[in-house]
Amino acid sequence: MKRRELLASATLAGALPAWAQPAGTMTLPEMDLHDPFIVTDTASKTYWLFTKNHPSFSGEKAIGVMAYRSGDLKHWSKPELVFQLPAGFWANDGCWAPEMHRWRGRWYLFVTVHNESLPLAEPSPVPGQRTYRRSTVLAVADQLDGPFKLVRHGEPVVDKALMTLDGTLYVDPAGKPWMVYSQEWLQLRVGAFAAVQLDDELRAVGPPRLLFRGDASPAAKPQQGQGVIVTDGPQLYRTADGSLHMLWSSWGDDGYFQTISHSPSGNLFGPWEHGPVWLAKGSGHGMLFRTLDARWMLVVHRPFKNARGKLYEVREQADGFELVRQRVDLDLDAAPLLRGTS
Repeated sequence: MKRRELLASATLAGALPAWAQPAGTMTLPEMDLHDPFIVTDTASKTYWLFTKNHPSFSGEKAIGVMAYRSGDLKHWSKPELVFQLPAGFWANDGCWAPEMHRWRGRWYLFVTVHNESLPLAEPSPVPGQRTYRRSTVLAVADQLDGPFKLVRHGEPVVDKALMTLDGTLYVDPAGKPWMVYSQEWLQLRVGAFAAVQLDDELRAVGPPRLLFRGDASPAAKPQQGQGVIVTDGPQLYRTADGSLHMLWSSWGDDGYFQTISHSPSGNLFGPWEHGPVWLAKGSGHGMLFRTLDARWMLVVHRPFKNARGKLYEVREQADGFELVRQRVDLDLDAAPLLRGTS
């Protein structure tokens, strides 16, 4: 359906769709989003929030990625499409967990796509489930608003026989790039995190190496009565003492949650130590970003379904990160977690 037809339909229903709203008037409770990723552009003093495209919000009927913009983290523009899967591409769904990373002067999009009609040879170890092609692929553009074009025709970063998702860029102390990602529980029963070294063109140059399995964390609980443990959304940060910290999500006693593991040595391959639940009640797939005044902030989505963005002030300590308070003045959450104090 074209924009004109969508607008006519919405007008008859008595409400304008999100993409037809005046710029800068949306707030987080109005923005249906999952796996949010925020980039702070200090040059233009603009926050960019990336998520999977929703046609009812962007006005573009496409499997892709859309971006909201804000100058204050409270008032957001209607989203615009910055990437879409091309016709005839091997994947026909997904665009989950879009991330934007600056590398060698260009912006690289890491995004997870899949096609359930392309089965893998290896069956799922989970009864009643099956494996199919799901991979993190890359796209590139010179500007954050794209348009982003697939790198290497959209070939997966790691072997297409592996169900990989939520790939993120990690640059080690020597300046070498890696992709850290989750390997799907559908293929392993117990999901895991792994890393593959990349060259300067962000092409894999070696086999993947295991970081840890989801059952290494006591907070992650088996699901579905089949021993399934989910691993989602890895994000890596280094603190002043040189230790390395990884935000990630799973399911536990209180639903979807955000947690942090850390490698005291600073080595990507650990050994890793695992912290408690950081945020629960459907909170997860978070990432840390710096605000325009250089403060740390966490963005997560909650609840898991019909998700909305939630913002938390974070304090960096020598050996980790501390949640300070939820910024309800920005996310306007009617049921906040961790009010805290500043």
